[in-house]
Amino acid sequence: MALKQRSILPGFGLTSGFTLLYLSLIVLIPLSGLFLKAASLTWGQFWSIVSHPRAVAAYRLTLGASLLGALINAVFGLLVAWVLVRYRFPGKRLVDALVDLPFALPTAVAGITLTALYAPSGWIGRYLDPLGLKVAFTPLGVLVALTFIGLPFVVRTVQPVLENLDAEVEEAAAALGASRLQTFRRVIFPEIWPALLTGFALAFARALGEYGSVVFISGNMPMRTEIATLLIITKLEQYDVAGATAIAVVMLVVSFLLLLTINLLQGWSRDRHAV
Repeated sequence: MALKQRSILPGFGLTSGFTLLYLSLIVLIPLSGLFLKAASLTWGQFWSIVSHPRAVAAYRLTLGASLLGALINAVFGLLVAWVLVRYRFPGKRLVDALVDLPFALPTAVAGITLTALYAPSGWIGRYLDPLGLKVAFTPLGVLVALTFIGLPFVVRTVQPVLENLDAEVEEAAAALGASRLQTFRRVIFPEIWPALLTGFALAFARALGEYGSVVFISGNMPMRTEIATLLIITKLEQYDVAGATAIAVVMLVVSFLLLLTINLLQGWSRDRHAV
């Protein structure tokens, strides 16, 4: 008679109980408080706050810059991960460490640094300004900041998958006459697609809630460069807690729906690939 396999961790009942307790304390209870505070407003008051032109402009900039920044990181993050995995070159360890810099660098420091670089008198901005390219204090500056903080998410999710790819499969495809593009499209890309989608979702989610790295370089001009998180902070400073909560609820719902869609797409791609 086979012995029952014993798990190192406690049984399902105990571990699931601790899991639900932890999630409730860290996630569910704070989010419930957010919705309860928003419920103190009437529907007319809530709609007036969340549909105000200033709020709509903040939504548009936040979602648009976050989405575009995540897409840029999906492309160039894949390229960086490919170079780090497939090539040997002097300074490779330094480049690999620099990828994690946005993780370790305080966001306020990143914002000040980017502003100093891309301001009209900055090291980079002084060369862009004569060309008519203004980065600091424009929506483009917001995009630069959100792209900066999102890059590691894509690189670190794709890199392990590339490292585990079997080189013999690529060699077999080349032996059968496949070009480099065909090998990438038919052999490599299907394997890294779920990880790439995960990195994109993480970068997108990180950008939606970003504040410190954007607050300096954006210039914080209402209707132009004001992001949703800054508008929430502004309302809190004005002691408009209900207004800040209403905008936060909108961002929470939109973020959840977008991330849910991405996760469903990721699961569908995994199932399709498994078949």
